[in-house]
Amino acid sequence: MVFACVCTANAQLNRHPANVPYYHETAAKVNDLVDTRLDVSFDYQKSYLHGKEWIVLKPHFYPTDSVRLDAKGMDIKTVGIMVQGKVVPLKYHYEDSLSLVIQLNKTYTEKERYTLFVEYTAKPNELHDKPGFKLDGKGLYFVNPQGKEPGKPTQIWTQGEAESSSCWFPTIDKPDQKTTEQVSMTVPAKYTTLSNGLLISQKNNADGTRTDTWKQSLPHCPYLFMMAIGDFKVYKDKWRNKEVSYYLEPAFAPYAKQIFGKTPEMMELYSKALGVDFPWEKYAQVVVRDYPLGAMENSSATLHGEYVQKTPWDMIDDPNGSGGTTIAHELFHQWFGDLVTCESWSNETLNESFAVFGEKYWNEKTYGKDDGDAKRYDELQAYLNNGTAYKQALTPFVYADQDGVNGANIYDKGGLVLTMLRNFLGDDAFFKGLGLYLKSHAFKNGEVHDLRLAMEEISGKDMNWFFNQWYYGAGHPVLDITYQWDEATHQQKVMISQKQDGQIFKVPVAVDLYVQGKTTRKQVWLTQKTDTLSFDCTAKPQLVNVDADKVLITKKVDHKSLDEFNYQYHHAPLYLDRLEALNAAMGQQTSKQGMDIVLSALKDKYHGMQLKAIRALKIDSAEIAKAALPILADLATHDPNYPVRAAAISVLAKTKSSGYIDIYRASLASPSYTVKGAALTALNTLAPTDAFKTAKSMEADGKGQLGQAIINVYATSGSDTEWPYVINALKKGSTQAKFDLARGPLPQMIGRLDNKQYVLEGINTIRDMAISFKRYGITPKLITALQQIEEARKKLNDSASAAAVEDAIKEISQAKG
Repeated sequence: MVFACVCTANAQLNRHPANVPYYHETAAKVNDLVDTRLDVSFDYQKSYLHGKEWIVLKPHFYPTDSVRLDAKGMDIKTVGIMVQGKVVPLKYHYEDSLSLVIQLNKTYTEKERYTLFVEYTAKPNELHDKPGFKLDGKGLYFVNPQGKEPGKPTQIWTQGEAESSSCWFPTIDKPDQKTTEQVSMTVPAKYTTLSNGLLISQKNNADGTRTDTWKQSLPHCPYLFMMAIGDFKVYKDKWRNKEVSYYLEPAFAPYAKQIFGKTPEMMELYSKALGVDFPWEKYAQVVVRDYPLGAMENSSATLHGEYVQKTPWDMIDDPNGSGGTTIAHELFHQWFGDLVTCESWSNETLNESFAVFGEKYWNEKTYGKDDGDAKRYDELQAYLNNGTAYKQALTPFVYADQDGVNGANIYDKGGLVLTMLRNFLGDDAFFKGLGLYLKSHAFKNGEVHDLRLAMEEISGKDMNWFFNQWYYGAGHPVLDITYQWDEATHQQKVMISQKQDGQIFKVPVAVDLYVQGKTTRKQVWLTQKTDTLSFDCTAKPQLVNVDADKVLITKKVDHKSLDEFNYQYHHAPLYLDRLEALNAAMGQQTSKQGMDIVLSALKDKYHGMQLKAIRALKIDSAEIAKAALPILADLATHDPNYPVRAAAISVLAKTKSSGYIDIYRASLASPSYTVKGAALTALNTLAPTDAFKTAKSMEADGKGQLGQAIINVYATSGSDTEWPYVINALKKGSTQAKFDLARGPLPQMIGRLDNKQYVLEGINTIRDMAISFKRYGITPKLITALQQIEEARKKLNDSASAAAVEDAIKEISQAKG
């Protein structure tokens, strides 16, 4: 799964205070799922699912005469057991409308199977009134079910992780259960369906519906069950002898190959690297509306949020961006999470950390090591900037329900821990170890210790020290690095102090010594609060590069001189070598070495480094401007990467020099929306009237950054005539785009509109956003935006609108977060 919040399972709802840490034990396995067969239909008016279910189970080990099924918020109509093809009713208790406790017709042993029958109605939209259920935990989602929302398709889709599949069918909703599956969906015949496994039959019904039956013969966890129903167009692709398909809204169907077309290449890369072929009967990907989390790796059928649904013009700006990264992430889950599933949510690193590792491995192998390393650096910063992550182990067993399993750990840190493990063992041993882990636990579950044992078996190395520190311990080393050269003894000393509280980390570190044009690598171990390393050298090194592989999870202060960082930029091989040098130079750009680093980074071989250098430029310095502006003008005109061009234009615009206006005008013809948007914004700083006319002519093409630029122009020069365009763009935009607009140019425009109804519409729109997203902590900035509007309306003597702002702020403050 890809999402930005912490994951907490619903396994023990209401049994512990939310803010009190406790040991999260794995639920005892009394019964095992074997097979699940569902027959479901839908009430679009009420957003209900009507289901019939046949569940095959067996006692796990000990004989038992009862079974407990998770079944959240349902109307239970029939519970029985199948005897000679007939349903024999059973006694049951529906405990807190959360679980069915069923008395079986006899005591069963581990060698006996039995089949339960349950008829029920699932009411997912009514679950929010029950304690322990969050907004994104209702399992089954109806999108525009009655067709009343203009421009939005009618869809149904499911989201099972962590334990939400039991909101739409009774099951043992735990990650250590595995079951085969068959789902029959009766839907209006105009819709397309998707589920796990293969479509084995379609039957047209007399009432205008159709029943599609999907069957997966390979066992997987209940949280990986999925359905998607809607007006999708299907593009058929292929990997080896297996079908690969892409389900999109009709408007985006022509671009299916551009969006998802690298999927077979990813499948081949992963299959070869792991030594385990893609395991499922087919692989499908579907894009749905209103999905709140990013994407979900359901076995053989990944579900994506609409942000991956792009046109070729969108993808021009970021061909290997978030959509491709997500596609790779969810695909790697088909091995790590689906084929082998974490035994408990405490072991969720075995799912999510691997998917993060897999997506960066794809970036590295496809777009170059610089790209993979740049994405890993972003992960490191995300982890280091999340202070709560430091306190929790990567494999936590004791935590409070309100804290859950920290996302910055299992996503950001976890992927980097695997990179360290890969670096220590080497690619051959690391990937063979992953293959052994997968083969040993295929269609079963794994714990972190299983991963360690596989790595030890392949490498012959004891790995307890690594797993104890990085999986079962918390935090990371905080390093302070100083250097001392002794000319008399020709010894280079390196003093490395660990400044973190708590444990001292034992870590292997590569140190590269650059002496007289020759590089020598030394492998050392850090084991003390302060380690002093001594190296014999023929001359003083031009550079001592600690953590030369740049894989250590650490926050460090490296006391190199800027001269040494300059040498590092030009001679050390990695992206992070150059980035460290650029970061050191940012505050010293007017020095000779600092300017050399920054100007060199503007022309770096990797576009991500160029972007960082462009955005760091102190263009208000005459000396920097003189050296950098000619480079920026060339980048703005000729660089092959469009975001680099756009960033260069944005910096040129800060000069307010008319000398670049021809670049801006020429850039308005770029195929890139990002470049067009930057050019229009730049033109607006010099010639607002021209920019306004240009914006009017480009309205029909106003997508992405260009649309944002048009709105910015209208915020400067627009009037009531332009308001419908602005408010329509706001309503159609992503959540982030809405927020950026509401706290940016929108208040300026609302503040001067003549039409009072438009003013009120703008105020209410910002109010509704602030209430809807109050739990995300963005309310204060939106209130500030409203106060800006209030001040502007008072200056126009519009007391009614000013009062409406005050009322809106009161409503926001009174609303529940």
